[in-house]
Amino acid sequence: MSQLNELKIDMSGLNMIAGWMANGDVIMMEQMPIFGGYSGGKEETAICDVATMVASFALFNCDIHLDGPIHIRWGTTTTRETLQIAAHACAALDKNTDLLLGNQYYTLAGPCTEMCLLETAAQSMTDTASGRELISGVASSKGVTQDRTTGMEARMMGEVAGAAAGMDVAEVNDVLKKLVGLYERDFSHAPAGKRFQECYDVSTVLPTDDYVNVYNRAVRTLGRCGLDLNIY
Repeated sequence: MSQLNELKIDMSGLNMIAGWMANGDVIMMEQMPIFGGYSGGKEETAICDVATMVASFALFNCDIHLDGPIHIRWGTTTTRETLQIAAHACAALDKNTDLLLGNQYYTLAGPCTEMCLLETAAQSMTDTASGRELISGVASSKGVTQDRTTGMEARMMGEVAGAAAGMDVAEVNDVLKKLVGLYERDFSHAPAGKRFQECYDVSTVLPTDDYVNVYNRAVRTLGRCGLDLNIY
C-alpha cells in the first residue's frame, strides 16, 4: 500500500496493515515524494524520501519499501532531479542499513519510442548504482494511458541493471550526464508511442519488428553514451 503525501497515512491504511500482519503477509509499502511539492527542492525532497523509507519499516512494519520520487511538473520518475533524489536517498540507507529498497518507473514517453527506453535506462543505471534490491516497471506514458506499457520496457530495465552492476559510481555518472541530456530536452513534446496491440503480435506475445528496431536503436545510443548492451 502507499503512504500519503507527504509522510501521512489514514485509518484505512492502518487497518489494512493490521490485517496483513495478522495474516503473516509480506508487506510492501510505497511512497512517491513530490519534487517541487510540499517538501520543496531536491535536498528537502531527498530528506523526505529517506524519512518515508524509514517510516515504512519503523512505523508500518513493511518488508520492502517501493520508492519513486516524482516530478511535480512532468509526473515522472526519470527527470534529472528525481533521479538525483532517489539515488542519494537510497545510497544513504543502503550504506547504513540492510533494508530492502525498491523503486518504480514512470516514463514520460510511451512504448515503441527511443525516448521511453532511454528514460528507463537512465533510472535503471541510477537504481543499480545506488544499491536498490528491487526495480519495478515500467509504467510508460506516466502510467495513466490505457494499453501504453509493454514487456520491452521491462527488458531494457533489466538488461541495463545487469550491465551497470559493478560499475563505479563515477563511471555511471559520466554515462548519465550524456544520457539524461538526450531525452530531457524533449519533455515538453514527448512522443506518445504506440499501444500494446501495436507493439506486439498478440497471438505470439512477441514484439513487432518495428519495436525491435527501436530497441536496437536505443541500445546503440546507450553504447555511444558509454554503456554496452546486446541488441535484441
